[in-house]
This record gives sequence, C-alpha cells and structure tokens, in this order.
Amino acid sequence: MSAVPPLVLHVIHHLQMGGLENGLVNLINHMPPSRYRHAIVCVEDYSDFRQRIRRPEVEVYALHRSRIGVWQMRKELYQLFRRLRPAIVHSRNMSGLDALLPARLAGVPCRVHGEHGWDVGDLKGERWKPTLLRRLHAPLVSGYVTVSRDLETYLAERVGIGRGRISQVYNGVDTDRFVPRPGRDLSALPDGFADEGCFIAGTVGRLQAVKDQATLVRAFAAVLKTAPDVAAGMRLVIVGDGALAQPLRALVEELGIGSQVWFAGASNDVPRIMAGFDVFVLPSLSEGISNTILEAMACGLPVLATAAGGNVELVQEDYSGRLFQPGDTRALGGLLTDYARTPALCRQHGEQARQAAVERFSLSAMVNNYMAVYEKLAAPR
Repeated sequence: MSAVPPLVLHVIHHLQMGGLENGLVNLINHMPPSRYRHAIVCVEDYSDFRQRIRRPEVEVYALHRSRIGVWQMRKELYQLFRRLRPAIVHSRNMSGLDALLPARLAGVPCRVHGEHGWDVGDLKGERWKPTLLRRLHAPLVSGYVTVSRDLETYLAERVGIGRGRISQVYNGVDTDRFVPRPGRDLSALPDGFADEGCFIAGTVGRLQAVKDQATLVRAFAAVLKTAPDVAAGMRLVIVGDGALAQPLRALVEELGIGSQVWFAGASNDVPRIMAGFDVFVLPSLSEGISNTILEAMACGLPVLATAAGGNVELVQEDYSGRLFQPGDTRALGGLLTDYARTPALCRQHGEQARQAAVERFSLSAMVNNYMAVYEKLAAPR
C-alpha cells in the first residue's frame, strides 16, 4: 500500500476572486496529487470562487473571525490542526499570522509563511505595527516565501528576517488557457460597443482603492479630450466588482464618457474578454506580483502598469510594455495615446510580452519551486 501524501493546510483571509487566491487555486490544481494533499482554512469566509478548485478532495473551512473574535478563532485553529495533523501549515499575509502559534502548539512540524502584497493602509510596508507583528511571529516560522524581490527585501531589511530563511517564488500563469487568439475577438463585448477599428484598453481586478481604477478612468477621459485623431475609436473595459463599483460608474458619468466605457462586472471568462483588448492597464497603487499582468502578457497584450512593488519585475520597459508612477493621470494618458497612434509597436510589445510569460512565468516553474520549498523545510532534521 502506498503512503498517504503529506497534507498542506493553507491559511488565507478569504477565498474569493483575487490574485493571491487565484495563485493558490492554480498551485493546488497543478501540483501532482501523489506529492501533496491540500486543505484551505479561511480566516473569514469563502465564495463560489472555491468551485475553481478541480480536486474534489480539497476541503475548505471558514472560521468567521470578525464574528467569533480572534481568540476563539485561534482555539478553533488549534483544534483543527490537532484533528487534521498537517505536515505543513502555509499561512499568507497579515491575517495568516494568527495561525502560527496554534500550529506550533498543535505540533505542526513545518510552518511556512508567505507574503503576497500590501494593504491599502500600508502601501510601502512603512507602518510600525504590521512590521512589529511580523517580527514577533518570526520565531514561529520555519521559512518564508515572497512572490517578489521587493517583498523579499522588505522582510530582510525592515522586518529583520535572514535572507537564508526566505525563498522568492514568482506566481505562474496558465499559458494554455491565457493565449493569443488569431484575429480580433470582440465576441465577449456588448453588441455595438466596439468594432474592428476601435482601440480597446482594458483592466481586470477588484474595484477597490488600492487598484486605483479611477486614475485609469481620468486618463482615458483626458485622451478623449486631447487626442481628437484617436478619440472616436477609443474604448475602455473595466472587469471586476467591489466596493468602488458605484463611485467609478458615477465618475464615468460625471466625465461624460459613458458611451465609450463598459463595466463588465466580475467574470469567469477573462481570457475571452482580454481577446478583445489592444492593451492591458494596471493602475494600482501597490502590488506584490499581479496575476492579471501575467494573464495579459500570456494573452499577447502589452502592459501599462504602475512602477510599484513587483510590477517592475514583470513589465520590461519598452519591451513588453511601459511603466508610470501611481496616480499620474497625465503620464498614463500619454502612454495610451502613444499606443493608439502606433498599433504596430503595440502589437510588437504584446508579442514580446507573450514570449516573456512563456519563458519566465510558467505554472510548472511555480509549482516546482513551491514543492522544493516544502521539501526543504519539511525534511527531517
């Protein structure tokens, strides 16, 4: 009889549509079942996003911390760890720190902690309290994983974690699902919204403050006013949902550009929507490593992104896209105008973005790197 593979228990805040969550689902779906079993603990709750997990044996637990309180949640974590006996607990970001002490007390032999990005209230990791909490929890951590070199530097230089304890693993993208399509595919867009002659800029992400879609909306409106040679054919697609959905719609109406902007809402068919884009834009104030940038690159789109966090590690200036400073409406408007006026350059950058996605950010590389981390840290001492 073959041995049962060890269990990795992943602790995240909320299993819903997002970059961290998408990366976790990809990891579980593509890691060989013969190597590791998986389960997920949500500090708060989960949505129907869990249906993207293709392995039916993966259990998902919701603890509802905001309802039961942090100490009751820690008690329930301890009991869960004692019952499931995971070989590895892999916590992520600030809320995942609460799992480390219960895991240690429950006798979990290996405790991995991952850092995936910044909170909107701490965009550069400068607040003292989150830094102190990370430092206090460091003795409970067997090893760290960061999704960018920027976050690795933060842990080493700000928190004081030895670099030998940190592994940097880029997110991977499914280059078979996210793939350039022959010709122009506008089938996912509303009837009459755009035609073959239009230049379509698009963004994908949760509609929340840290993603700063308002800067993109203002930049797009500025292009319509200042570039009459391309204005009539410009279109903007915003994919995602969240707390700022209504304020963004109100801003679009206030600027008088409603006929040239489509709010797609949350979607399970992002590749088909991206097939209609000419350029992908990520105007976020801060990022770890953006899955949507990787997905856009894999679709053969050039990327306009803020020079924030891990974005500079993905987008090669004047090769696979261009970078601008967070909140710089004028600069973003100029970059959109340049691409609209030079479609050949736009296509060239898109082709080179696809090549980079395939060569540097494959799912297989991500999965293999995580398995290497698990095997190194969980090896008997």
